[in-house]
Amino acid sequence: MKITIIAGARPNFMKIAPLTRAILKAKSQGTPIEARLVYTGSRQDKSLENSLFEDLDMPRPDTCLEVESNDFFQRLAGIIVAFAQELEEHPTDLVMVVDDLTPTMACTIVARKKGIKVAHLVAGVRSFDINMPKEVNRVIADGLSDILFTASMSANRNLSQTGTEQKHIHFVGNILMDNLRHNLSRLTRPDIFTTLGLEGNDYLLLTLNRHALLNDEARLKALADTLLTHTDLPIVAPLHGYVEEKLGKAGITSPRLHLLPPQPYLAFGYLVNHSRAIVTDSGNVAEEATFLGIPCITLNTYAEHPETVSTGTNHLAGEDPKALADALDTLQRGGWKKGHLPERWDGRTAERIVQTLLETCL
Repeated sequence: MKITIIAGARPNFMKIAPLTRAILKAKSQGTPIEARLVYTGSRQDKSLENSLFEDLDMPRPDTCLEVESNDFFQRLAGIIVAFAQELEEHPTDLVMVVDDLTPTMACTIVARKKGIKVAHLVAGVRSFDINMPKEVNRVIADGLSDILFTASMSANRNLSQTGTEQKHIHFVGNILMDNLRHNLSRLTRPDIFTTLGLEGNDYLLLTLNRHALLNDEARLKALADTLLTHTDLPIVAPLHGYVEEKLGKAGITSPRLHLLPPQPYLAFGYLVNHSRAIVTDSGNVAEEATFLGIPCITLNTYAEHPETVSTGTNHLAGEDPKALADALDTLQRGGWKKGHLPERWDGRTAERIVQTLLETCL
C-alpha cells in the first residue's frame, strides 16, 4: 500500500511525524505499507530547519512542490498543477491530507479528480464561521474525503450533522499527543534559561501568531497591559520577528517581558512543559497544555478542539481584556480547574490510524 502524505506548512509536520514513525515501524515488521512525504512549499523554506526533522525524529520530505505565493488563488492553482504532476510521476493508493490549510483543500481536490482515495487527518473541526478561510478548506476536505480521522466525539458529531456516513468516520484521538509522549524525555532546556535566571514553574509562557489580533494595535495593547498588570510572573515570549515588531509599534515593553526568537521544537516543548501557565492564540499549544495539565488561557472565541475547554485545562478569554484579567486573577488565587485527558488523547493515535488504513484499504 502506497500512501502520499501532504504537508502544507511547518505545523503539519508535528502531526505527520508520529504517522511516519508508525508506518516505518509497520513496514519493518513486514507489513506492505510505505509513505511518500510531499511538502507543497519550497525546499529552501527557512522554517524547515534540519533540527526540526531531527527533533521530530522523522525523515525530511521526499519532494517539494516549490509553490510559494502570497496570493491565495495563485498558490491554490500552483499546488493543483504541481500536485497533479507529482501523482502522474509517483502513483499512490491513498493521499493523506492534514488540518485545514490551502494545500489540504487543493491536494484533496486533485486526488479526487484522479480517482485516488483521500484520508483527512484531524477531520470534523468547525468554527461555524464560513467567512474564515480555514473553514472553507475544512468543509471541502471533509466533504471529499473517503476516510475521516477525528480527534474527538465533537468532531464526529460535526461530521454526522453534515450527512457524513458513520462508516467513513474513525475516532482515533489527537495525534499531536503522540509527539509529546514520544518526546517528553528528549525535551531540551534552552540556554536562555540560565541567562534569565529562570526555574521551572516560575514563569508564564506567551505565544502570539494570529494576524487578526496582531493587526488590531489598540486591542493588542489592551491585552498586553492586562497581562502585565494581573500577573507578577516573568513572561517568556518566543515570537516571530513580525510579532515582535507589532509589540514594539504598540509600545508594549516591560522588564518582566522576555522576548525570544522562535525556538526549536524540543526547546519550545521544554518551555511549555515547565511553565506555570500559558497565554496563547494557538490551538495546538492549548492542546499540549491539556495533555500536560498546565493552565492555559486562549485569546480566541472558539477552540478547534472544544474538549480542551470542557475537559482539559484551557479557558477561552477571546480578545476581551476583562475576561483575560478574570482568568489571570483565578490563576493567581490558585483556583484553576484541574482538567483531565480527553478520550483517546493517549499518544497512540498514529497506531490506530495505520491499523485502520490496513483494515480498510488493503
